[in-house]
Amino acid sequence: QVQLVESGGGLVQAGGPLILSCAASGRTFTNWAMGWFRQAPGKEREFVATIRLRSTRYADSVEGRFTISRDSAKNAVYLQMYSLKPADTAVYYCAASSVSSSLQGDYGYWGQGTQVTVSS
Repeated sequence: QVQLVESGGGLVQAGGPLILSCAASGRTFTNWAMGWFRQAPGKEREFVATIRLRSTRYADSVEGRFTISRDSAKNAVYLQMYSLKPADTAVYYCAASSVSSSLQGDYGYWGQGTQVTVSS
C-alpha cells in the first residue's frame, strides 16, 4: 500500500522558517515527480512546487522563498519555507506523479496534509 505522510507543519510567526517533510512508503518514487500543493481556508487547492530528478518548478507566489528537495535514498521530499507570510497559511499536501507537472490531476498519490499557520 502506497502512503505519503507529511510532517513538520505548525504555527510560525511571519518572517520565520518552517521545513515540511514527506515520507513515502509502499513503492519507490525515484524517477517520479514529487510535488507540494496547498489549500487555504475557503480556497481551492493550488500548486506550490514540484521536483523530478534535479528539475524543480515553483509557483510564482513562493519563488525565491521556498525550496523543494528530495532524498531518493530515504524516499522522501522536503519543502523548506522561508520568509513566511500569513498568506502562506494552508494545509500542505505532498503528492506523487509519473510526469513532471503542476497540475493536480496528474498526481495519483496524495498525503493527508499538514497544517501550516503563519501568524502576523
